[in-house]
Amino acid sequence: MEPNSSNASSFWYARSDSVFIDMEMISLGGKEYLVKTRLGSGSVFVFGDQDKPALVTYPDLALNHISCFQGLFFCPEASSLLLHNFCIYHISPPGHELGAVPIGSDDLIPSVDDLADQIVEVLNFFGLGAVMCMGVTTGAYILTLFAMKYRQRVLGLILISPLCRLLSWTECMVELLLKRYFSKDVRGSVVVTRIRYSSGM
Repeated sequence: MEPNSSNASSFWYARSDSVFIDMEMISLGGKEYLVKTRLGSGSVFVFGDQDKPALVTYPDLALNHISCFQGLFFCPEASSLLLHNFCIYHISPPGHELGAVPIGSDDLIPSVDDLADQIVEVLNFFGLGAVMCMGVTTGAYILTLFAMKYRQRVLGLILISPLCRLLSWTECMVELLLKRYFSKDVRGSVVVTRIRYSSGM
């Protein structure tokens, strides 16, 4: 059976024991705002009553609010608890918003400090004072920096798998090797072709 494209939240079954959901088509509601910041326009999805206390979310690297937080917000108990008590502001880092174009090699990549400062610009846009913050991995790290720099703007932090240490030497080596052998400049080179051939890729 094919998915029903006319119904955005339709489930479809391939086998009797499996359920497949087209996550790109599911809407959690809310409204998207494009907020102009010094880093460019940023996407913020707002869910709930804006008169309630604010809960700011920040996703992990290479994720957006749907791919990072959908499991939490599809859980009925958590969703009703959060939406009953908070207005949720999902901030997407530059290049992570839905439908974003790939970041080019000439584009300026913001630092984590820049991203922490961008949160203040988003809060000012919505007229928010102190907020609760929830972040995952890299998002947790950015929100921690934000909280250290702007203590008066943070009521509390919910940090899920935060990165609170420097990279180890092995992580630095892996990053160096990835850049050296899998960067845009060498993707089609003989070395990568040999690695792919020898590993059966």
